[in-house]
Order: sequence, then structure tokens, then C-alpha cells
Amino acid sequence: MNTQPLPNPSHESANGAPEHAPREGAAPALTSDSLLQGQKAVTISHNGSLYRLQTTRQGKLILTK
Repeated sequence: MNTQPLPNPSHESANGAPEHAPREGAAPALTSDSLLQGQKAVTISHNGSLYRLQTTRQGKLILTK
């Protein structure tokens, strides 16, 4: 059985190319896939307000209140 290590998605760009390593003390990076979990949009509750995070057909993200 031929197995290869899986790439670390937290250090890859949308096209699979490696990104720069996070700076020491920087906030942890989350992938949009981990937030959206296969959905086109999710609702985020922040400080008592609801926000909508959605992806466009072009693969961009929009955050609205």
C-alpha cells in the first residue's frame, strides 16, 4: 500500500500552493472550508449581532451584518 502524507491545509492557499508560515504570536489561521463546512453561507454570532459569511461564484468571501 502506497501512502503519502497529507498536506497541511492551514498552510496552503486556495490553489494548493504553500503559504508563508504564520508569524510567531499571530492569530491562528482557519480555512474557509472549516468555517463553511460545504455550505455556501454560514451565520456567525459576534457581540450580540448576527453576521453572514458567504462565498461567491468567483470563490471570494463576503461578510455582511
